[in-house]
Amino acid sequence: MNAQDIMSRDVVTVGPDDSIVHAARLMLQKGYSGLPVVDASGALVGILTEGDFLRRVETNTVRRRPRWLEFFMGSGRLAGEYTHAAGRRVHEVMTRDVYSVSEDAPLSDVVDMMERRHIKRLPVLRGEQVVGIVTRRNLLRAVVGSASAATVGESDQAIRDRLLEELKKQPWAPLMIDPVVVDGKVKLVGTIIDDRQREALTVAAENIPGVKSVEDALIWIEPTSGMVSEPRAA
Repeated sequence: MNAQDIMSRDVVTVGPDDSIVHAARLMLQKGYSGLPVVDASGALVGILTEGDFLRRVETNTVRRRPRWLEFFMGSGRLAGEYTHAAGRRVHEVMTRDVYSVSEDAPLSDVVDMMERRHIKRLPVLRGEQVVGIVTRRNLLRAVVGSASAATVGESDQAIRDRLLEELKKQPWAPLMIDPVVVDGKVKLVGTIIDDRQREALTVAAENIPGVKSVEDALIWIEPTSGMVSEPRAA
């Protein structure tokens, strides 16, 4: 799955010379926490987010520091902060260093960037043009859509084969697992050495299309003491 598969295509943008009041009203009306900023050619030049409105003269939240600290900061940085706090145009307030992705960026790369950069939205570009935006809400929709599209009616053997294939890919999965599937109901049979594997195995089974329920019949063997814990009661 790529960025273009889940992105919102009807992107609301603002221009660098628009007023911040206009931009703020748009954000409130649309329920957006940020807006891409594009120039006359449609090229991405910045992004305006709720974070850019935290320190404003209107709300008397401008950062104040001791004089001695301001001296060491230098006039350039202080002037930049003043512009950001008192500016009336989008280009004076917006964040200029914008993280973006291409249409064909794998979804795993999109999520990695959002996590590493602590951002909630990523403009999607075709060249320099904004053609979409991926937000955390888009990721939620993808989860719901994936669940809705899950196939049903898999045979019991197919369910068992797919579960075992999934477990082969997981480094945490125990080797001694022999699931039993009857009428779409999975019974997890085998031994585990860490109780956290129990829930992970249940999740793996639940994610197989066609599974109706999962029964835990796993035996936990504590590797140090050899103590055995029987399957949990249903």
